[in-house]
Amino acid sequence: MSFKPCIIVPIYNHGAGACLLAEKLQPFGLPAIFVNDGSQADCTESLRQLAARHDWIEVVEHAKNSGKGSAVLSGFRTAQGRGFSHGLQIDADNQHDTDDIPRFLAVAEKNPSAVVTGQPLFDAGAPMGRKMARYLTHVWVWVETLSFTIRDSMCGFRVYPIDAVTSLTERVRIGQHMDFDSDILVRLFWTGMPVISLPTAVTYPPDGISHFRMFRDNVLITRMHVRLVFGMLWRAPWLIYRRAFA
Repeated sequence: MSFKPCIIVPIYNHGAGACLLAEKLQPFGLPAIFVNDGSQADCTESLRQLAARHDWIEVVEHAKNSGKGSAVLSGFRTAQGRGFSHGLQIDADNQHDTDDIPRFLAVAEKNPSAVVTGQPLFDAGAPMGRKMARYLTHVWVWVETLSFTIRDSMCGFRVYPIDAVTSLTERVRIGQHMDFDSDILVRLFWTGMPVISLPTAVTYPPDGISHFRMFRDNVLITRMHVRLVFGMLWRAPWLIYRRAFA
């Protein structure tokens, strides 16, 4: 399989952040798919102007906001249609260190059948509440996979093999909102896909915009973990065998 990566960015009302991210991404010379997930008019116009100025950026537009997972999956489908082999997902809030992109892609090229995911190294500005909630999710994921392989299931900085992801999503419904990142990573692990974690710096800009909706997203994430735990139960013999003889 030839290694032909692109960048996929889900965007919802991150107009300024997307413009800043575009500046950071341009030196890498990679095609990028910016998915506008039903943003307001000012953000939508900013993204259209970006695409007009930069021929390496393609903007895919959702008529209404459908959730982060829905946006990323739209990006994957578009990338597959353009013939790309791998998609590097990165969030538009500029929390991720774009200088690590070559390192992530190098590991993905050497391991084309694996998903390469970030293991955050948080700065001092990371809210303690978020870190504690994140650790709780880690515990759930370790139970769901019967493994400590996935060091962090919530980081939105990853490289996926596109065909494997789209094949999975044709068989199984993946979380469409903030439950996406953990859901898809656990389910890819269940298929036998290797998961490679790379430490990467994560910052929390003081003017950062969060679209996490406390009640709705916590309910969705809780439901997701319940489904995954039950899914683990009938897969347990295979997961135990895989761990013992890997």
